[in-house]
Amino acid sequence: MGSRIAQLQAFERLLDIMDELREKCPWDRKQTFETLRHLTIEETYELGDAILDNDLEEVKKELGDLLLHIVFYAKLGSEKKAFDIADVANEIADKLIHRHPHIYGETEVEDAEQVVKNWEAIKLKEGKKSVLEGVPKTLPALVKAYRIQDKVSGVGFDWDKTEAVLDKVKEELAELSTEIESGDSNQMEAEFGDVMFSLINYARFLKINPENALERTNKKFIKRFSYIEEKADESQRKVSELSIEEMEVLWQEAKKTE
Repeated sequence: MGSRIAQLQAFERLLDIMDELREKCPWDRKQTFETLRHLTIEETYELGDAILDNDLEEVKKELGDLLLHIVFYAKLGSEKKAFDIADVANEIADKLIHRHPHIYGETEVEDAEQVVKNWEAIKLKEGKKSVLEGVPKTLPALVKAYRIQDKVSGVGFDWDKTEAVLDKVKEELAELSTEIESGDSNQMEAEFGDVMFSLINYARFLKINPENALERTNKKFIKRFSYIEEKADESQRKVSELSIEEMEVLWQEAKKTE
């Protein structure tokens, strides 16, 4: 771990390299905000994977990739004479100070939940018309639902008890069951969405991040199914040639190996 001077020198080195690449590298010269956008999203997901895998070495590498993108965007901004990396850093520093009056002002808070409520109140004072303005339109639906619920909770729009949220899940399941019996596919989809939304809300009350929970299950399923594929390969058969009973036996074996 380097000193603050070493950290600043490392950051300056990265800025110097970015300047040189933008000037001399054909690929780097071609990039724009638009061409980098999808790559930035991809890098963010790769960082998310490394975090879920608890692989700190990989987290370090992915943070570097993401930091490069931030520096790249700042370089593009400076070329357009719109902003540079100093403006980016100062903007977030100013925002942090403004939104932490319990640290830089005289406001007192009891816990983290009170901090969140203060944030939402401050954001509205800053001119935001809705607490939901900060939820990106392009977020995946599951993550978006969680953020929506978290945002409105910050201004008091929330359930009082966890039991009531579970009752809502059961109520939505019953409504889905009714629509399944009716056979109306449009209404079935609508009610299925309500079930998922209520489950995500329930997860929030249980202090579970639903995205992390689902990805954990995805990884578990992939691992178990890969075991079935390996065993099929060992017997020189394709997975599709196994009976469902044989698959079930291997599935249970895979569970035991965990």
